[in-house]
Parts: sequence; structure tokens; C-alpha cells
Amino acid sequence: MKFTDRVRLYTSSQYYVWTVRVFVIIGLGWAYIWSLQGLKINLELIKTSLPYMTDFLSRLLPPDLSILDVAVKALIETMQMSLWGTTIGAILSIPLALLSARNLSPFWLRWLANLFQNTVRSVPSIILGLFFVAATGLGAPAGTLALGIYTIGYLAKFYQEAIESVDKRSLEALEVGRASWWQVAQYGVLPQVLPLCLGYTFYMFEYNIRAASVLGVVGAGGIGFELVSYIRGFEYNKAMTMMLVLLVVVTGIDALSSQLRNKFKSD
Repeated sequence: MKFTDRVRLYTSSQYYVWTVRVFVIIGLGWAYIWSLQGLKINLELIKTSLPYMTDFLSRLLPPDLSILDVAVKALIETMQMSLWGTTIGAILSIPLALLSARNLSPFWLRWLANLFQNTVRSVPSIILGLFFVAATGLGAPAGTLALGIYTIGYLAKFYQEAIESVDKRSLEALEVGRASWWQVAQYGVLPQVLPLCLGYTFYMFEYNIRAASVLGVVGAGGIGFELVSYIRGFEYNKAMTMMLVLLVVVTGIDALSSQLRNKFKSD
């Protein structure tokens, strides 16, 4: 190829790249403008609402520390719910992720497994909480089961992405050696993705503590149940104590899980 042809080819490719970028930017700009118009934000209403927002915040202070023991007990229950819910979800997510992976399963099986993942993710945690409250009654068991199912929808997807990014050569070597599907998954995939999947699991545990507080709205136990009870009773000072305790614990778990995730990634 002549030098002039190379220059012409390079120029045309650069022109194509810049054209695509311009269209992407225009498309994103249009999407944001369209979304803003759909929101119908009334700035004047926000200005007139500021005194009411300030009044609400003032009622939260100072926190009522007399219920600190109640907050700690509720928080312990929330952590127990999150621990078991995350564990149940993680265990069930492993086979589902293996069945969903593009480099391990045939198309029809991947399609069914991904359909199940999408179905679980499309159900809000509140609906899962209501379902299990109807099945087991009010309290932590309902919240634990709801968190377990809720976790599957996300951890299975995270695990699937990790599995699909493994080194293909190791899988091909096992397949050449006539390894079974399960042996390929056990010896070719799991050792490579285990550190990354553990990091995802720690993140989900941290997230589930916050999600468990939301499930308290439907009576699924934990600190959320106490928080909603105080808010409904207009005991905002006590609700503030619950939120502060939750903030401290979530911050601590976030710092710990971040360190553990970094350690697993470095290893």
C-alpha cells in the first residue's frame, strides 16, 4: 500500500471516529434534555418548600440517645439478616452464573438463565419483602429470604461477568483434555474468578445492610422496622438515633470491605 493510500485510510478512519463521537454527544444531550422535560421540575416550588424542609430537619435534632440500646439490638438483627441473605444469595448465584456464562453454556441454556436473572432483578426488594411477610409473617425471617432472592439477581450477574472474562486458553486446554463441563468450571473458571467474586460478595453484604433497612417499611424486621415505627409516630429524634447508628456501621463495613476487596484484587 502506498504512503498516500495509508494517509487517506487513516484520515477516513479518524473522520469516522469523530463523526461517531459527535453523534454520541448529540444523542446524550438530547436524552438529558428529554429527561429534564419529563421531570417537570418546578424551581419556584422548591424555593417555597425550603422552610418545610428546614423544619423537618430541625425535628431530627438532637438525637434521642435514650433508645441507643434498642438501636443496637435492631442493628444486630439487620446485620444477621444481611449476613444470611447475602450467603444464601451467593450460594445460589454460583450455579446460575455458570449457566449464564457465554464461554461455558449453550445459547438456549444461557437464554433461560439470563431470563431468570432479569426476572429477579426486575422485582423490587419491597415486593419481595411483602411476599415473604405474607409467607412467614412479620420479622427477620421474611427480610432474610427477601434479601437472599434480591441478592441472586445482582451477584449472579457480577459472577457471570467475571466468568466471561477468564483466560480462554485455560478453558481450551481442559476441553482438549476431554474434561467435563463441571471440571472445566471447577478447575478452569473458579480459581481465576474467586478473588473477584469474593470482592463482589463483600460489596453486596454492605449493600444489603442498607437494603434491609428499607425492608423494614413492610415489617420485614431489622433496624428499618424500628426506624419506620418512630417516623410514623412522629418521634423524629429517635429516628435520627437509628439513622446515626446505621451510618456508623455502614461506614465501618464499607471501609473494611474496601480493604478486603483491594487485598483480593492484589493477590
